[in-house]
Amino acid sequence: MESIAYAISGGWASGISAYGTVLIVGLVGRLGLADTPEALQRTDVLILVGVLAAIEFVADKVAYVDSLWDSVHTVIRPIIAGVLGVLIAGDASTLEQALTATLTGGLALLSHAAKAGLRLAVNTSPEPASNVGVSAAEDLSVAAVLLLAIEYPWLAAGIALVLLAITLGLAIWLLKRIRRGWHRVRDRYFADVST
Repeated sequence: MESIAYAISGGWASGISAYGTVLIVGLVGRLGLADTPEALQRTDVLILVGVLAAIEFVADKVAYVDSLWDSVHTVIRPIIAGVLGVLIAGDASTLEQALTATLTGGLALLSHAAKAGLRLAVNTSPEPASNVGVSAAEDLSVAAVLLLAIEYPWLAAGIALVLLAITLGLAIWLLKRIRRGWHRVRDRYFADVST
């Protein structure tokens, strides 16, 4: 039953940073801190996701590059999360593996959408510090939730769901404000042009 809690935490985290999630889960298992899927602990996997996580870490801090990166990863993050869900379910029945993979992939898609929406809104800010700050907060929250899941999987799952709800709400609120602002600018522009 704890596999559901791990699926929630892993799915949410994968939607923010799939490579970082696989790297953390693999390293935690490699260091013997938790029982994680052996496939994620392999040296070749850790090197590959380590390189990709480093690239993502940098890309995520640059305005508009982060949104381009997110658009490419709209498909990649849920797929990685689904595979992670299957690996978490382990030798469970086929139905349980399918449900865990679906839950993990679905949560990854939802958290990815929230992240991408929030980043689009933050990119409209004229200063670069907000983008770096949001990215750093995402990185820290992913690491914290995944490490918390080692000892307290259900608490980590609860925190992941709360963070997902907050991010979704904030992204929707910011995007609505930006849309209203663009409509005002457009209306003023066309009012000035027509006079």
